[in-house]
Amino acid sequence: MNRFVFSFLTMVVVASLGSYAQTRPAATNGNHPYVPVTDEMLWKPDPANWLSWRRTLDGWGYSPLDQIDRNNVARLKMVWTRGMGTGTVEATPLVYDGVMYLPGPGDVIQAINAKSGDQVWEYRRKLPEGVNGGTNRNIAMWGSTLIDGSADNQIYAVDVHTGNLVWETAVMEAKKRARSSAGPIIANGKVITGRQCQPDAGNDACIITAHDAQTGKEVWRTRTIPLPGEPGYETWGDVPMAERWHVGTWMVPSYDPETNRIFVGTSVTIPAPKFILAGNDKTYLYHNSTLALDADTGKIVWHYQHLVDHWDLDHPFERLLVETAIAPDPKEVAWINPKVKPGERRKVVTGIPGKTGVVYTLDRQTGEFLWARPTIMQNVIKGIDGATGVVTVNPEATFSRLGETKMICPGAQGGKNWPAGAYNPKTNVMYMPMQNLCGNFTTNTDKRDPSKVYGLDFPTIIAPGTDKVGAVWAISVETGKTLWKYEQRAGVFSLVSTGGGLIFGGDANGRFRAFDERTGKVLWETNLGAPVSGYPITFSVDGKQYVSVATGPSGVANATLRVTPELHPSTAGQVYVFALP
Repeated sequence: MNRFVFSFLTMVVVASLGSYAQTRPAATNGNHPYVPVTDEMLWKPDPANWLSWRRTLDGWGYSPLDQIDRNNVARLKMVWTRGMGTGTVEATPLVYDGVMYLPGPGDVIQAINAKSGDQVWEYRRKLPEGVNGGTNRNIAMWGSTLIDGSADNQIYAVDVHTGNLVWETAVMEAKKRARSSAGPIIANGKVITGRQCQPDAGNDACIITAHDAQTGKEVWRTRTIPLPGEPGYETWGDVPMAERWHVGTWMVPSYDPETNRIFVGTSVTIPAPKFILAGNDKTYLYHNSTLALDADTGKIVWHYQHLVDHWDLDHPFERLLVETAIAPDPKEVAWINPKVKPGERRKVVTGIPGKTGVVYTLDRQTGEFLWARPTIMQNVIKGIDGATGVVTVNPEATFSRLGETKMICPGAQGGKNWPAGAYNPKTNVMYMPMQNLCGNFTTNTDKRDPSKVYGLDFPTIIAPGTDKVGAVWAISVETGKTLWKYEQRAGVFSLVSTGGGLIFGGDANGRFRAFDERTGKVLWETNLGAPVSGYPITFSVDGKQYVSVATGPSGVANATLRVTPELHPSTAGQVYVFALP
């Protein structure tokens, strides 16, 4: 079959092909009828529920639930736990009406009674020979379906009551290495997903797609590597189109229903050192950028490039959509747009979108650069022009020949990586998990060789001047000031913020903690035995608040453990649920 025809093929099915599902209906919070999930519910979810990746589509990772607070969190106890099988675990549980929907390794989705831990049904996808189920960070809910992206490059929906397959759509050939390792969000009835795109998948796999949430029919696809004649094509110089590789969108977008825009970050090129491509003076759009897309058409409305990368320092991570006063403090904020009027209110895209650990704040409507500041040690950005937002790369950190070695900070694991930060609207503070890591980078090729992938060898080391790998930073969204910082030996992972004044987060050594949002003081801690690589959530059933998180191995966990060899957590994939006694 012609691959371009195949990439648009949609198969709508009603049987449970490729799945195993128990047929009894999903548990509910009481005996009332199931209420289908609407776009409005996703925009403004009931505090009891956790309906999408970061709970709200603005990427906050915040719940207003406050039954568990600073005064009683020390009494928190485990209610139940359940195994998730073997493989990488970076999962986000969803909870709706008393049922937990859990994405697991190997394209498995489980429905679990959120109070008792009893399994209701399981969907286990049958993958083609030679395709292995990989990371499954999140799923989406819409109507009476759960929607996910599979390792065989499908977008598919299963019924929330039975786990039976409802529809599936082929995005591209099943065996291309271009899977959606982070699942979708739903933007006004459209399933929005990005994906990885390794060189052997071709640059037509470097796409963001929208599918109709009801039928699975493709609505649009947008390329992150421009075609001839499109804006940005010239920024790759003389590199042949067939050798323009790997500008992925492998993390989850944010969505603003007011402007109907999607905000998503992009990754690096392969190879990373730009002297192997068309030279260190080119920008290679749209790599390492924030893109604002029209949700109806997929058209790129604006872009901002955070960094011309030479080191695999990706920028695809969560974008926080916030309305805030802007008053950057020049004592801590290194780069400020001179047009900013201190105290003016703006709707912004903010946070730490890349591995450099630099906090960027952009105007949400136009993409105008407002301010940026460094956090953890970095030596790749020399400066940012405040008036234009143009970033100047440190020339001493770039490469020009084969076999060249440089110490680069952060290393290829970040800095910041896929472990997500959180934002609390009550305090207007972002809380970010980061690692104090660097790397000794050596160019291993001077040719466009896909087998060398990044064109670099980059063993990870701890940043000079510290023996603490993990760091949680609390940063004011208004001023950019550091309000507190917590550092420890083990690497740290995703965070969630609550109305009870707490920040929950785990680490590579199996510790799961509650921090005081005001001070960073640890108020509660438990040892779960394995890296707490999942995204924590909090929800409520029958008026009782719960906290949940998953453990298991992950790439970032493995990297941080290599530089802390005295730590020996297990690799057990488990989901845990906690509550007050």
